[in-house]
Amino acid sequence: DVQLQASGGGLVQAGGSLRLSCAASGFTDSDYDIGWFRQAPGKEREGVSSIRRSDRHTLYADSVKGRFTISTNNAKNTVYLEMNSLEPEDTAIYYCASRILYSSNDYYTLRPMRWDYWGQGTQVTVSS
Repeated sequence: DVQLQASGGGLVQAGGSLRLSCAASGFTDSDYDIGWFRQAPGKEREGVSSIRRSDRHTLYADSVKGRFTISTNNAKNTVYLEMNSLEPEDTAIYYCASRILYSSNDYYTLRPMRWDYWGQGTQVTVSS
């Protein structure tokens, strides 16, 4: 089974940075996406960013473009989310998830309902 382990959350002041890590395991030969999502209190879970294993194509939510960077170390099966210029509005529980693809040409999406496996969350709190 696919397993995902997120880490790296914490408390940071506005304008600061954090790096989240997602250790993934249990994949077969199929291509897949790894994504980051977040959920703030009282709000729906939203997609933040994703990366495809085969071509490293990335996707970002408009709210984080230019501030967050997703990357992957395929040898370590780990995906990172570098978060810079953090804002109080970024405060949320951050989850990593995976999406198994039918082919490497499958569509790209940050819609949570399209994702198959979820790890536990890691709390990110940005103080003003």
